[in-house]
Amino acid sequence: MFNTIHHVAIIASDYETSRHFYTELLEFPVINEVYREERRSYKCDLKVGESQIELFSFPDPPKRPNGPEAAGLRHLCFGVEDISETVMKLENRGIDCEEIRVDPYTGKRFTFFKDPDGLPLEVYESGTL
Repeated sequence: MFNTIHHVAIIASDYETSRHFYTELLEFPVINEVYREERRSYKCDLKVGESQIELFSFPDPPKRPNGPEAAGLRHLCFGVEDISETVMKLENRGIDCEEIRVDPYTGKRFTFFKDPDGLPLEVYESGTL
């Protein structure tokens, strides 16, 4: 029935800061970017492999309740070939990463970091993609 994830939508509290984070620091290419005057909102589509991130801005978005075990989307995970290299690049760009851990069920390495709004992001060493 479903065969891919088309996109994940993120609402940024500071659009320019988040745009810089996702396009410059994480190096996701911009597919399309528009300013929607009627909503006073930017929408920027970013390419992530065969999927997309839709990055939005809205005036004064409400804060999201925080809690790692709260119901809802827990985190967004990106597959990488070499987690050590990826973590080194992120940290050289000023992005703090947790210690690399090993998934006890798959033996694969992974870690977490956060975007400018504190959204949890994961990198998972999936090998050759």
